[in-house]
Amino acid sequence: MIQLADRMENVHSDIRGALYHEAMRMQAQGIEVLKLNTGNPAAFGMPLPESIRRAVEGREAAAVPYCDFQGMPEAREAIARYCRSKGMEGVHPDDIFIGNGVSEVVNFALMPLLNPGDEVLIPTPNYSLWSNTILLAGAKPVYYRCDEASGWNPDVQDLRRKVTSRTRAMVIINPNNPTGVLYDTQVLRDMLQVAREHDLIVFSDEIYDRLVMDGLEHVSSASLAPDLTVVTMNGLSKSHSLCGYRCGWMAISGPRANTEDYRRGIVQLTSMRLCSNALAQLVIPAALEDMETPRSMVCPDGRYFKQRAATLEVLDTIDGISYVKNVAAFYLFPRLDAKKFGITDDRKFAADLLRATHILVVPGSGFDWTVPDHFRLVMLPEAEQLRAAMIRLGNFLDGYRQS
Repeated sequence: MIQLADRMENVHSDIRGALYHEAMRMQAQGIEVLKLNTGNPAAFGMPLPESIRRAVEGREAAAVPYCDFQGMPEAREAIARYCRSKGMEGVHPDDIFIGNGVSEVVNFALMPLLNPGDEVLIPTPNYSLWSNTILLAGAKPVYYRCDEASGWNPDVQDLRRKVTSRTRAMVIINPNNPTGVLYDTQVLRDMLQVAREHDLIVFSDEIYDRLVMDGLEHVSSASLAPDLTVVTMNGLSKSHSLCGYRCGWMAISGPRANTEDYRRGIVQLTSMRLCSNALAQLVIPAALEDMETPRSMVCPDGRYFKQRAATLEVLDTIDGISYVKNVAAFYLFPRLDAKKFGITDDRKFAADLLRATHILVVPGSGFDWTVPDHFRLVMLPEAEQLRAAMIRLGNFLDGYRQS
């Protein structure tokens, strides 16, 4: 029998893990499953933006050959302009590396930095791409707490306590997945001060920065710390519903002299895979000029705004569920009253929910949340479909008890 490599022992992907595969088997049997597990807007009817359609039409041949391993010059120039518009000082096209989604560029960012035994500060809860990639690099994810009582903002004192002599980097996910919150700017400043004091590189995942509601505005980590090395991740999967295009990037900011060796490592990796999806790169300039598409989703008349309203309207009537209202993206991380429901196993809860209601959610442990009392909802179906699903959730919880 072929043995699995040791590095895979703690790697997990609950978003498309065992429950997802069970849901697929149910669908194969003709059972309709509402998949609230993955942030995949186009699967719920979000159309291809006209700006993207126009950017591709008639230019398909330009994407046939390999392009620059770092990314097409026109695309990198557009990304650099976008970064500067967000206050990231001195970002130029040669600071940009385009990849097949943020998933790939996270790998490119971490692998040249980490040695076995190194530590990376990462939030809990978090999007498991980060913890998994840290583990695959042979390093150790060290989890700092985000505080639900403080609107899911990071606990900076807990963060500070977790720094050791092996700490190399800090991960910031803002807007956050899975909670859908936007971090307080002063909290960001305090986190960056910890990085400054301990000479840490900062990885800032900002893929949802254009999907912010309620009149709030996203502040980029790099704009607050021009003296620090900050690697900012972003892309088009969420803001323009282009998940399948696999179009993400990273921008390196801060003192150039600090990153010359590190950049050489990134070049080695990006060169080895030749180039990222060239067809997707053709649309980057047009997408970054088209801010109306993401605005139209999160404004009071937009789909994401209405879908959130429908979800919360019903959740507010369900005894035993509480939540921190999301202000970004399309995620909610509700809390179950563990005493009321006897919750001891969040994976069992999600499995019971799937089998009884045909609604697929991700348990909180899938985001490295250690207390079995949360789950993540993806609020992407149309408002009426979400409202009906939340009613089914409430009916399921009425009388539900694990022990």
